[in-house]
Amino acid sequence: MDKKVPQLDDDEPSEEVLALAEGITVKRDRLLASLTLIAGIATLIGVPFALRAGAEFFLPVTAALVIAIALVPMLQFFERRGVPAKLAAGLCVIVFLAAMLFVIGSIVIPMTDWISLVPQRIEKVRTALEPILDLYKNLDTYITRIAEQIQVTSGSTRSVRIETPNSVVGLLASSAPHLLIQLFFALLVIFFFLAGWTSMRKRTIVRRGSYEGALTTARVIQEVVDATSTYIGTITIINLGLGALTAVVLYFLGMESPIMWGGIVAVANYIPYLGPIVSALLLFFGGLMTYPDAWGALMPPAAFIALHMVEANFFTPMVVGEKLEISPLAILVGLSFWSWVWGTTGALLAVPLLIILKTVFSAAGTPDIAGFLFEHGTLTHVGEPDEEEIEDRRQMGPAMVDTKKPAT
Repeated sequence: MDKKVPQLDDDEPSEEVLALAEGITVKRDRLLASLTLIAGIATLIGVPFALRAGAEFFLPVTAALVIAIALVPMLQFFERRGVPAKLAAGLCVIVFLAAMLFVIGSIVIPMTDWISLVPQRIEKVRTALEPILDLYKNLDTYITRIAEQIQVTSGSTRSVRIETPNSVVGLLASSAPHLLIQLFFALLVIFFFLAGWTSMRKRTIVRRGSYEGALTTARVIQEVVDATSTYIGTITIINLGLGALTAVVLYFLGMESPIMWGGIVAVANYIPYLGPIVSALLLFFGGLMTYPDAWGALMPPAAFIALHMVEANFFTPMVVGEKLEISPLAILVGLSFWSWVWGTTGALLAVPLLIILKTVFSAAGTPDIAGFLFEHGTLTHVGEPDEEEIEDRRQMGPAMVDTKKPAT
């Protein structure tokens, strides 16, 4: 049977025609949304493997961009005082490089001395742990049996001698020859990003097709810079304070190289949850190399844990709590993801990258997969505008002041 085509009126379309057109539009929008969802899922699956495979390129570039964004307030400080853009960018790079050299001088150089002492003090560590190991004789016996089973039974005995590098340059040259090249490349990325920041920001805003688009773009760029630089700057101050207090306490406890241990604590504390655990374990091992028994070796990690509990439960929430609204689950997932992709450096970048993504998504609209599957069939849901956005619209005219933005 042939379908009856609704008759079109000369003046206005009938209700059947409007209903048919609306149904076609809904199906088309849902088809486009489905294709977008499939492409997005495929991208999410492929991008992590691409980032991991191309870590030699993506890691220094991403780290340099995050550091450059955090240095933008310093760049603007110099530019407001009449310093040319390139000179201001060079000064920012020099400040960052000086901070890196301080970290290397206070942590890496003393650490090489500690590593060289490990073969000499391993017997002392074993003696200190002997009372604890006596409680696990059965486990020790089992491990010994397993070690005997996997022992290589070859006719000749091979000896391996590990030479400890006597300088930081030797350590870098022996363990990671390409690290210096990546560092130099990252410094160049930071310099050119900062040198062209002001002009790049102006071009990005001016090229928008509408005044509202330009205003939103400017606001998002500023929010990304403010959120990232504020978090990194605040956490840096907190970590430096925690590291300094730890170094002072360890000095009075008689721990060797207290400045090195304070620096390790400060750097590791950038990694949420896992960093303090690693710091406590390293302090315990360092205590075993310093104190005569295991109970004395527990004093450095115990002192650090006490300081960290005060910092994590009282000071940091008071300072950062209102500025950083990211769920602990998102931090854990992001930490696990970026650690899998880029290792320790990825773990250090996890929270800043989460802040950048959260800021961009909050302005562009969060993907609404549940709404696509169970409600209106679209993939984006833009919430109600905040007070700053309402004020921007009020400045553009009364027609733009509508605090209720419908879902698209």
